[in-house]
Amino acid sequence: MPLEDRYGLPLSTSSDQAASTYREGVDLMLAGWTGMAEMLERAITADPDFALAHIARARVHAFYQQGDLARQKAALARELVAKHGTERERSHVETLALAIEGRGPDAIATMFEHIERWPRDAVVLSLPLGAFGLFAFSGMADHDRARHELCERVAHHYGEDWWFLTMSGWAMTENGDVGRGRAVTERGFDLRRANAHAAHAVLHAMFEDGSIEDADRLVAEWIPSYDRAGILHGHILWHQALGALERGDATRALHIYADALQPSATQAPPLNVITDSASLLWRLSAYGHAVPKALWAEADATAQKLFPKSGLPFADVHMALFAAATQNREALAARLAVIEQRLADGKLPAGPVVPAICRALAAFADENYAACARELAPVLPEVVRIGGSHAQRELIEDTFLLALMRSGELQRARSLLDARLHRRPSLRDTRWQAALARGRMGTTNRRTP
Repeated sequence: MPLEDRYGLPLSTSSDQAASTYREGVDLMLAGWTGMAEMLERAITADPDFALAHIARARVHAFYQQGDLARQKAALARELVAKHGTERERSHVETLALAIEGRGPDAIATMFEHIERWPRDAVVLSLPLGAFGLFAFSGMADHDRARHELCERVAHHYGEDWWFLTMSGWAMTENGDVGRGRAVTERGFDLRRANAHAAHAVLHAMFEDGSIEDADRLVAEWIPSYDRAGILHGHILWHQALGALERGDATRALHIYADALQPSATQAPPLNVITDSASLLWRLSAYGHAVPKALWAEADATAQKLFPKSGLPFADVHMALFAAATQNREALAARLAVIEQRLADGKLPAGPVVPAICRALAAFADENYAACARELAPVLPEVVRIGGSHAQRELIEDTFLLALMRSGELQRARSLLDARLHRRPSLRDTRWQAALARGRMGTTNRRTP
């Protein structure tokens, strides 16, 4: 009888140990839990010809921006699967390899073909899902809907599977069905509590429905079970810091930053290191709270090492936050020139929204709020194209809103706040609304990064 993965798909290995450690490694990867790399290495040791273990290990390397190692493992997996793999395994390896090589459109096309034939291949299905998945970073304006529709299409193949409930619930939440999304995600979380992706997805639902006290309690009670080396450890605490800011507690937000988010404290993947640090420090400054310059300097120095060149729009936007906040006009101009050239060459799928955001952030940091608002107003509906989640992208809308307030566009600011408060409760927006009613937001809270 052939060995199988947890979803009943045959595995081309005759080693029970390779199969069992591969299954465990994949579950750890799907849960965002520590030990995934070590478990996959054990599977490779047990059967060096087991292609699926190699390609899964390559994906973990890619999480941590270890590009050379990821591509080497992917190339080896291609060789091995051609010799020893089934048709399903060859397609599986090829799809993951394309994603690892940065060939997003090809990976998406191959993923759809693969899932049509083998819908229970969860590792392949995981590629387009999530805030940093293939759909989010494709430049698509409708990636929230695309994730949800894909999950709905294959839901009957998964039933009450903890991983699928986690990801499909998150897709519902991001697509606007917050109540249902939270309930589905919580079902998945209850089935496997050692699941960082589920904790994260529930926090997103709580962000969207305004349950900041529930979110704070969830993090406080759950995070002790999650090792600091976990891939989402810092980001989950970033959500807790957002809750502190929602309550106006900048001291607590800065404490969370120092403990878990600043580059010298975190063990997160590079993309999380720069996005979590830049976005939290920018929010603190933009909302009128003092941020020590040393924090910006440390985070910026790390970011310049991790992302020295323009590439991923989501990273570029956060690098623009650093450049604007530290007044490094030369760095921003150099990155912006590359972005605009890629746009002119038709090689920037996210489109004009990327350079517009970068220019707007620079204007905001220079306290040229009218220019910031002019840059952002026409592209706000396109911000979704940079990827990430609603919670992450809200920073751009916040910047626009504050620019309106500080440039005297109070009526436009009131209209935007009213729309936001109809979408979800927010203590911060309620405070801003009250300040606008008193006619004070045009001149107060002007501390900029």
